[in-house]
Amino acid sequence: MRTSSRSLITRRLATLAHSGLQALDTATVRAVVRQAVRDVRTAPPPPADPSADPAVAALRAVVDDRAASTHAIGELMLEVAPVYLSDTDAADVLALLCEQIGEPLEHGLAARRYAMSGDRRALHGTVL
Repeated sequence: MRTSSRSLITRRLATLAHSGLQALDTATVRAVVRQAVRDVRTAPPPPADPSADPAVAALRAVVDDRAASTHAIGELMLEVAPVYLSDTDAADVLALLCEQIGEPLEHGLAARRYAMSGDRRALHGTVL
């Protein structure tokens, strides 16, 4: 488990413990840990250090905005086609949604993969 996961879980459990609960039961701790791990796994990566070249910095900002928007679309795709579905099965479920929102199916599937992994390489050749 990454350090950021541990610190996030620690903060959330401390907040919960200070909320007035008498004791933290196993189910509550399990739910807090699951949510924290999910949040860490699905969060987009932090932006890279800004460039000294204004043109590169502006282009990087555009790419970061596009990636953040795509991550949000990917989370929507995961609500409709959960992570346990293969791309083939997800395509069957997502075809209508993608058509309705004007997004090519391949972009929707790439956004879904990006939301699952947090790895921008999932977008190469489609969205980015």
